[in-house]
Amino acid sequence: MKPSSLSLFKFLRTRDSPLLRIRTMTQTSNPSQVRDDLLCSDQQQQSDAHIEKPLETAPASLGAPGRVLSIDTRVEQAWAHWKKLGRPKYIVAPMVDNSELPFRLLCQKYGAQAAYTPMLHSRIFTETDNRNKEFTTCEEDRPLFVQFCANDPDTLLEAAKKVEPYCDYVDINLGCPQRIARRGNYGAFLMDNLPLVKSLVEKLAQNLTVPVSCKIRIFPNLQDTLNYAKMLEDAGCSLLAVHGRTRDEKDGKKFRADWGAIKEVRNALRIPVLANGNVRCIEDVEDCIKETGVEGVLSAETLLENPAVFAGFRTAEWAKGSEEEEGYVDGGLDQGDLVVEYLKLCEKHPVPWRMIRSHVHKMLGDWFRVHPQVREQLNAQNILTFEFLYGLVDQLKELGGRVPLYKKRKIDTLQESPQRV
Repeated sequence: MKPSSLSLFKFLRTRDSPLLRIRTMTQTSNPSQVRDDLLCSDQQQQSDAHIEKPLETAPASLGAPGRVLSIDTRVEQAWAHWKKLGRPKYIVAPMVDNSELPFRLLCQKYGAQAAYTPMLHSRIFTETDNRNKEFTTCEEDRPLFVQFCANDPDTLLEAAKKVEPYCDYVDINLGCPQRIARRGNYGAFLMDNLPLVKSLVEKLAQNLTVPVSCKIRIFPNLQDTLNYAKMLEDAGCSLLAVHGRTRDEKDGKKFRADWGAIKEVRNALRIPVLANGNVRCIEDVEDCIKETGVEGVLSAETLLENPAVFAGFRTAEWAKGSEEEEGYVDGGLDQGDLVVEYLKLCEKHPVPWRMIRSHVHKMLGDWFRVHPQVREQLNAQNILTFEFLYGLVDQLKELGGRVPLYKKRKIDTLQESPQRV
């Protein structure tokens, strides 16, 4: 790491886990927003508690930066790295303000085998006096993809260099379809400027010691998608995650992901390929892998409601609505339990309250529909505390109407293999 970068890395030991944190303070005129942007632990803001020393785990170099390798060598190295990580199948997708460290660890406990950070804006990430932008990790948080959006190769490289020692992939977001990405000229809107996309990938591939991955959406035309994917592979991308929807298909409930297109990309490339889209339960993951031939599957929205998806748990919506409804039983776990586990992780690895508030709303959504008055209490609470949130869960349980998570009934353990956890 360059000496000029050392001041940006502050390491805090929370209990027995080292925590890497890069942060600045948000400037806003909204007092409630200021409070929600604060970390959920005052001790995290005490500068004398920081320890400047690197985490013990760091990825092995894939080659000398600046050296252009042959496609055969890069493909060989891409697969060697992926296999070294254990070829993870169940992966937490990048979610802005939602795939932060405590949530990644919660999903990991319930079967996730790798995870992406929230998307980080490369320019803002390098300008530490502008706005709050965080990256936190710990030794247990692996394999890890750190994702950036960018439209300038040099700025992207500067940001990537800061996280390079603490992740397994630096990922380029080429799939965000939201209006903010259009305004900022990044994400899926770079599909209109493929030479720029190529330069972003080449810049990282030739100057980092960790591999570069990309996450994309498909074009309406299959051949355009295949040409796009091949261009990324040729530019130095070592792993490609494909969201099987186009840039205009933003509503995942309205538009089904095109697994057929993902399969064609998988067949056209030599590097590992991941799929994203249409995952509601563990059976969907296995079906997707079988149908497309990908290495693994990303989940986003489903995990927000049910972080135990990869352990085989289903919400009532997907258990009761399945063709095998009678085959599902109370799994002995509910979303209230998951919220409590998440809050304990947040106490150990502090994050801004806005992230916690968002997760509590998502995970307790089914309960709030039964007891909307409790949701209103959460909405009215400007200053969150752990005591308040634990009390919220206790109140919901005391009111009754527990909403369990369901698991598939084991009819014959000799014929049915157990779920991977």
